[in-house]
Amino acid sequence: MDGVRLTELVEAAGCAAKLAPGSLSKVLGDLPRVADERLLVGFDASDDACVFDLGDGRGLVETCDFFPPMVDDPYLFGQVAAANALSDVWAMGGAPTLALNLLCFPNCLGIEVAGQILAGGAERCREAGCVVAGGHSINDHEPKYGLAVTGFVPLARMLANAGAREGDALVLTKALGTGILTTAHKAGLLDEAGLKVATDSMVTLNKAAAEALADLDAHAATDVTGFSLMGHGCEMAEASGVTLEVRAADVPVMARAREMARLGLIPAGAYRNRDFFGSRVGLSDALPLDLTDALFDPQTSGGLLVALPEADAGRLVARLRDGGQPAALVGRAIPRGPQSVVVS
Repeated sequence: MDGVRLTELVEAAGCAAKLAPGSLSKVLGDLPRVADERLLVGFDASDDACVFDLGDGRGLVETCDFFPPMVDDPYLFGQVAAANALSDVWAMGGAPTLALNLLCFPNCLGIEVAGQILAGGAERCREAGCVVAGGHSINDHEPKYGLAVTGFVPLARMLANAGAREGDALVLTKALGTGILTTAHKAGLLDEAGLKVATDSMVTLNKAAAEALADLDAHAATDVTGFSLMGHGCEMAEASGVTLEVRAADVPVMARAREMARLGLIPAGAYRNRDFFGSRVGLSDALPLDLTDALFDPQTSGGLLVALPEADAGRLVARLRDGGQPAALVGRAIPRGPQSVVVS
């Protein structure tokens, strides 16, 4: 597999390859709504996964997620893609249980590369306690990989976008910057050590964050992925009927991400995020551009954004920092104003 450079085969990488949020919003808006009282969470509030009432106090959590590679190593790509897909279930308060592989693979690559991608995904699923039971593969000119994941959640502990309350504190469990750093590396302007900051974060499961929430009074959660902290923050605020106030100085940003942003190494997804969500976000004029670029940066396998009482927020941050994660208290939910997110 020497010489394989997966990123040379793709136009967009990771969650930055998502459809533009404006285009996706229009498509979803035109779809018919299917009424079923057992469907507790669908796509109406832009949640990370759907939840179906099993009638026994549990919800079935279902999601799928796949994308092109943002790194060249096939095994590492598999790890990142699996961690990203599994995260959707933890964001709903559930635990991933069963997964199916989704693999698109070009004929120009040796089949052993596909094996390494799948092996990386399987390793992250084992760490998550999730069984991989098969999947589906097709030929494609670009490699793409991810998972369809099934999990379960006690309905009394289910989390969604729509639960944030006025006065809640906001906790972000990972630093921002994966889109900027992987873009810089693809351009040849960031070394392997700089990229490792991003890849170490992307392969880190959100399992520890979900488990740290188990005895806390969390009201809402989402994972921060392709639509950026600002985009996913808007979705939570609008579903909950509040405004999220974010303190930019408290938002953790990966080492060298702002430096790379100042060089103009911004993924196209960041511009799409700013175009769609920008009018709903109030940015202080004092904020430097490189920091706002990070706030709109599409994340791959990002952290959880959690709304919960301030005392519990402090406990969550302390637990995750003790485990080596750069979790931070980044803001609070305030009464609904003219904008969904305000950044000071």
